[in-house]
Amino acid sequence: MARRWIPSELLQAPKKAKKKAAEASSNVFSMFEQAQIQEFKEAFTIMDQNRDGFIDKSDLRDTFCALGRLNVGNDELDEMLKMAPGPINFTIFLSMFGEKLKGTDPEETIINAFKIFDPEGQGVLKGEDIKYYIMSQADKFTEAEVEDMFANFPLDVAGNLDYKNLCYVITHGEDKEAE
Repeated sequence: MARRWIPSELLQAPKKAKKKAAEASSNVFSMFEQAQIQEFKEAFTIMDQNRDGFIDKSDLRDTFCALGRLNVGNDELDEMLKMAPGPINFTIFLSMFGEKLKGTDPEETIINAFKIFDPEGQGVLKGEDIKYYIMSQADKFTEAEVEDMFANFPLDVAGNLDYKNLCYVITHGEDKEAE
């Protein structure tokens, strides 16, 4: 008779197993503010096209189609699904975003990095200056990447980049003014 793998949680006393499962899921939810969780839930619901509580290959394909990308290959979808530790329910979906966001510095740290170029603390930088810096220093941006950044974070009428709002979007995922 072949040995079957049994999750360790099932071998524990029922109360202990429930507590461990609750701790794992509560840790995921404690990583985000309630408003962020609601936004992730809305995104999950949009992606879960067949409304079965899981995002599968068919859901991913439908999501790409809705975004205008019709030629997504099975290999690409399979690679995306392999990134998840198992079937993608909402908790797994949230965990995956939490793992991706763990590498993001806190908002204040990013703002302080921009303040090096803004000693007066005005909260904005000249677009041409920031373009020069990010194309010539450290991990150099290409012209196309700079244009993409300015398309997503347009300069104001004076040609300045509101870096405080940019930092907010990087760390929170939504424009302050849109709230």
